[in-house]
Amino acid sequence: MRCPFCGNTDTQVKDSRPTEDNAAIRRRRFCRACGARFTTFERVQLREITVLKKTGRRTPFDRDKLERSIQIALRKRPVEPERLDRMVTGIVRRLESMGEPEIPSSVIGEMVMDSLANLDSVAYVRFASVYKNFREAKDFEEFVEDLSQRYEDD
Repeated sequence: MRCPFCGNTDTQVKDSRPTEDNAAIRRRRFCRACGARFTTFERVQLREITVLKKTGRRTPFDRDKLERSIQIALRKRPVEPERLDRMVTGIVRRLESMGEPEIPSSVIGEMVMDSLANLDSVAYVRFASVYKNFREAKDFEEFVEDLSQRYEDD
């Protein structure tokens, strides 16, 4: 593992333990060259997934990119990091279990929307505003009105 501080490839694992949800291994590392300490996470990847974009372009699935986009929607919201991690892990597991080598970005977007709707309604609206490409305040109004009716029906 390359040291993020000096780039040296000779790093030593000092401690390994599973994360709280047992979905990853957390490793504390030490760089022999500069003495820096850092943490890495090792996760199981069941299969390679390619994301089929709306433009037709294909890109490798990136868990970190998915997590960052959800974090933006959750910014300054009272949601624990562990819940975010469980949500992302759940989405990744569902994508992997689909068995498809290529998954349209719209499918991933809908999974995120469904998960956020159950986690935090403000983050759900934030994500939807980008995902559904709202252009005017009227778009927000219609979306929030539909959301309000859905909550009233429940």
